Amino acid sequence: MFSCGRLAHAIPTIPRTPRIRLTSRQTSLPIFYPLSVFASYKIQRRNWRSGFSPNFNFKDFHRKKPTEPSQSRFVSFSQALMGSLSVLDKPLQYPSARRDESVIDNYHGLEIPDPYRWLEDPDSEETKAFVEKQVQLTDSVLKTCETREKLREKITELFDFPRFEAPFRAGDKYFYFHNTGLQPQNVLYVQDSLDGKAEVLLDPNVLSDDGTVALSTCAVSEDAKYLAYGISSSGSDWVTIKVMRVEDKGVEPDTISWVKFSTISWTHDSKGFFYSRYPSPVEGENLDAGTETHANLHHELYYHFLGTDQSEDILCWNDPENPKHTRAASVTEDGKYVLLYTFENCDPVNKVYYCDLSMLPDGLEGFRGKKELLPFVKLVDRFDASYTDVANDGTVFTFRTNKDAPRYKLVQVDLKEPTSWIEILPESEKDVLESAVAVNSDQLVVSYLSDVKNVLQLRDLKTGALLHHLPVDIGTVAAVSARRKDNILFIKFTSFLVPGIIYQCNLGAEAPHMKIFREIVVPGFDRTDFVVNQVFVLSKDGTQIPMFVVSRKDVSLDGSNPCLLYGYGGFDISITPYFSVARNVIARHLGAVFCIANIRGGGEYGEEWHKAGSLARKQNCFDDFIACAEYLIFAGYTRAKKLCIEGGSNGGLLVGACINQRPDLFGCALAHVGVMDMLRFHKFTIGHAWTSDYGCSENEEEFHWLIKYSPLHNVRRPWEQSLSQGIQYPSTMLLTADHDDRVVPLHSLKLLATMQYVLCTSLEKSPQTNPIIGRIESKAGHGAGRPTQKMIDEAADRYGFMAKTLSASWID
Repeated sequence: MFSCGRLAHAIPTIPRTPRIRLTSRQTSLPIFYPLSVFASYKIQRRNWRSGFSPNFNFKDFHRKKPTEPSQSRFVSFSQALMGSLSVLDKPLQYPSARRDESVIDNYHGLEIPDPYRWLEDPDSEETKAFVEKQVQLTDSVLKTCETREKLREKITELFDFPRFEAPFRAGDKYFYFHNTGLQPQNVLYVQDSLDGKAEVLLDPNVLSDDGTVALSTCAVSEDAKYLAYGISSSGSDWVTIKVMRVEDKGVEPDTISWVKFSTISWTHDSKGFFYSRYPSPVEGENLDAGTETHANLHHELYYHFLGTDQSEDILCWNDPENPKHTRAASVTEDGKYVLLYTFENCDPVNKVYYCDLSMLPDGLEGFRGKKELLPFVKLVDRFDASYTDVANDGTVFTFRTNKDAPRYKLVQVDLKEPTSWIEILPESEKDVLESAVAVNSDQLVVSYLSDVKNVLQLRDLKTGALLHHLPVDIGTVAAVSARRKDNILFIKFTSFLVPGIIYQCNLGAEAPHMKIFREIVVPGFDRTDFVVNQVFVLSKDGTQIPMFVVSRKDVSLDGSNPCLLYGYGGFDISITPYFSVARNVIARHLGAVFCIANIRGGGEYGEEWHKAGSLARKQNCFDDFIACAEYLIFAGYTRAKKLCIEGGSNGGLLVGACINQRPDLFGCALAHVGVMDMLRFHKFTIGHAWTSDYGCSENEEEFHWLIKYSPLHNVRRPWEQSLSQGIQYPSTMLLTADHDDRVVPLHSLKLLATMQYVLCTSLEKSPQTNPIIGRIESKAGHGAGRPTQKMIDEAADRYGFMAKTLSASWID
């Protein structure tokens, strides 16, 4: 049985099957979406000591040494840092929004007003009118962006190239995803052999006229007779599972509804599969799924028998006393056990229970019609570490864990002696063990993250001994696809400048043999025009923060370049090199430098790096990002009025917090689907799971962390806070979507109303002349499943806005 699925931000970590490991490059945000991938570059590290600002320590920077700067380049560093200059011919006329001054919450003795609470109701006529007026305002601004249509044309042209994902096996067949170029959604193909004719198995593009119905997850049965697949509409996290016969492509009548945050895991008899779901919403079929905001509670594990109604499915596990917990099941590769993973929140910790399917007297059929849970045995019953199964030989299981190992290790345990755990691959001193895949009977392919680049090794499954290094270029291993019983595996590699390579590795010989299986080419894109460097920037507390800088080879370090700085910094998610058509277009045709800051809060250096940017230490994320921005100015890549910052989801929070704290440092800000109300986020959909990274306002100590940086609660008029009257907020675009049921739109809508009021409409003649607008997409969600044309249109809009506000000209 093979299972595939989309990885997503800010949801409990659901384990994948041992057959394939996907990395965080396959995330839910379109700006990370795998358009195709891969590259090589040199990492240059130099030391440049200087001290320009009493508030910023440039000492001991590791960086690519630029051309020696002239004094004129830094005529005034304070001027270089000032990003708030008006970019529109005349101030915008913002629509008025009612303020309800009567809405005041008391948090531990402090009264906090929430005048736009009414925007939390997505179905109210007042909210709909607010959204419509904001859409009209944004359209009027975008029409003035001269490069917008050129960007759309060029991104569309370069996006039109064939893209492939790594093949995977089930039964005696091969399966893979493919997009011819501009198809709205990737298509699933099947073939009897790698050289055989490929046939379309499932084309999501025929499921809707506008491409907004997407394939969100799928699983092929062990004998490759059935495909269970989950579809979602308009970008919502809600999934409906259907079943198809692989041989004749016929669709079975089985329909499984209200599935969310779930794997699909077949039993080896192909009679059915495990899945997870929430209870049906009260609104039932009348609900426009994905627009609701109520909390997701009481996640339950079920088993579905083929050919039966969902009402007959077996309830395998629930826990009414812990309604916020989520859970997922995984059938082991030998088919004997089903493992139950339970998650408390988004922390990388979980419980592990197991059930020996072979020991059930009447099999799973014996539970039909009964109100009896499966007899799971508790192997790990504490939330103190992460455990993900890698393989098992009978009762002996191998797990990847961070138990007493923040950079992860491999351990083994015999179910007959559950208290005795043996370490077979110790934690690395520096590198993070990202994944381990069993292959070729008794071997492992392990992937390490070393200074934000992947390294692959072949090791012995039983002892952990190193057998071979598997050569890959400097970049990201996006997927390793293999079965333990096969000696062939597929590796998908990605980086900033190469759009895609899939390697086929044969382990049948004495030494591994790797060859290129598919290489993806983008017509018209020349990687030799660009250079990638990795620098290490000192943050406020002296921590070195890695950052990738991608620029044209002939870039001038005179501060004149438009620059895009992206960051995330949360939930143990690592942002590693990936190919982006849109960003390569702005580098080529706008002369932009684009950068990825690997700030704390992510998983780039393991759990310690993650914890250093969460809870009481969340401010480290913002300090790191600000330090990277100041470095780019100091090094001559750009200046503040030419610098745009961008982030999505938790990264949207990052952007919102940074423009509040340093409005003078940026010329433009793009905040996608951000968590902006840090006092109420836990009340909506899956937001309660994020308290592991943020804390919760209901706790007094944690409230005081949150109120200090919550974007919604820290909008201030910078001209009243500074001696310089020229400071204002950068040109800002908040992006959200009507079916985002991960970070619900109310976050962006409330912040948009607040910024427009505080900075603009509350004053007769406001110094804030830079635009504050919202791009509100319809029939779209948090990012996953967004059709190609919507991704292109959004990229043209946001980077057209960026070009306008940074005064970036088109270069043919």
